[in-house]
Amino acid sequence: MVTQRRTPTPQDSDNPRVGVVIVAAGASRRMMGLDKVFEPLLGKPLIAHTVSVFEECPEVREIVLVLSSDNLEQGRRLAAWEGWKKLKQVCPGGPRRQDSVKAGLQHISPCQWIMVHDGARPCVTQELVQRGLEQVQATGAAIPTIAVNDTLKKVQLQGDLVLETLRREGLWAAQTPQVFRYKLLWEAYQENLDNVTDDASLVERLGHQVKTFPGSSENIKITTQVDLHLAEVILKSRADL
Repeated sequence: MVTQRRTPTPQDSDNPRVGVVIVAAGASRRMMGLDKVFEPLLGKPLIAHTVSVFEECPEVREIVLVLSSDNLEQGRRLAAWEGWKKLKQVCPGGPRRQDSVKAGLQHISPCQWIMVHDGARPCVTQELVQRGLEQVQATGAAIPTIAVNDTLKKVQLQGDLVLETLRREGLWAAQTPQVFRYKLLWEAYQENLDNVTDDASLVERLGHQVKTFPGSSENIKITTQVDLHLAEVILKSRADL
C-alpha cells in the first residue's frame, strides 16, 4: 500500500476522476483521553464507517486516508481487514488540519474533482456526496452548510464577557465533504498556509467563488463522547429502516 509521492501537474484536472482525502490526524483533545478515530461505533471503529461510505460510492475512484503517525499501522491493518479496494494510501498527517490535507493531496492520483472529508464525520451519506458532485459543476468549489439556529455571542478571549450579539441572518455552519476542482484546490494549497479550519477558506483567499448546498443535521462531527452516542443512534436508525 506504500506508493511514491508525486508532484501534481496542471493537466491532471483533465482526468475525469473523483478522489477523496479523508483527514483523521487530530489529537481528540475533547474525548477525555480516548482516540475517537478508532473508538467502537456499532461494533466497528469510527473511521471504518466514514471510509466505507466513500468506498461504496460509485463516483469515487480513489481514497487517501490521513492519520496521525501513532495510528498508521492500526489504520493499515484496518484497511486490510475491511478489504477497501479504493483506498490507495494511509499516510501521516501534520500538526495542523491544513498540513494533513496537503499531505493527503500529495498522495492522491490525477483527478478532476477532489473531495476533502473529516474522518470524524461517520454519518456522511452517499446522497450528500452525490449532491456535492452535482453542485460543484457551477463554480468548481462547493461545500455543504446548515443554518445556524442558536444565538451567537462574540465574547472576550479573557474575562468571558459578551462583546456583542451577532445577527444569525446569512450565517451558516460549514460541513464536509467539501468538493473542488482538483487544480483549484492544489493551487490554494501552494499559498502560505495560515491557520484555517476548512479548505474552502483557502480557495476563498484566491478570490474564487464557493457555492453552498444543503448539508445534513445528521452529518455531525464527533468531538465529545456525547457526539459518539448520538452517532450510534443515527447509524442504528438507518440500519433499522
